[in-house]
Amino acid sequence: MRIKAESIDTFPTDIKLHKVSRILEVTFDNGQTFQLPCEYLRVFTPSAEAMGHAPGQETLQVGKENVTINSIRPIGNYGISPDFSDGHNSGIYTWELLYKLGNEFDVIWPSYLEELKAANHTRVDPVQN
Repeated sequence: MRIKAESIDTFPTDIKLHKVSRILEVTFDNGQTFQLPCEYLRVFTPSAEAMGHAPGQETLQVGKENVTINSIRPIGNYGISPDFSDGHNSGIYTWELLYKLGNEFDVIWPSYLEELKAANHTRVDPVQN
């Protein structure tokens, strides 16, 4: 699934990584706060590894249930780049993408789960430490 972020007029005021629960909490200046699971962020990485270089070249990301974020690097004044526990660190999550992933979680995540099912992949619930 290709996720296209639209331009927004809101920016994060706070970003907190909750390592035990594997949640990235992002608060925007419009008052909205999103709790984004690390698995969700890893699955929807904006890198070419998952997105391909053109529409139709997307690769379904599987087996990311227990992935965590080890660290987060700021990218200019427009985004962040998480370092994931599976070694992936090339995705740049713009403020627009983070907002879209948060705002549309209830649509995007179930669609991903349906894609997994269609690909005959069984998702294993993450083990909480």
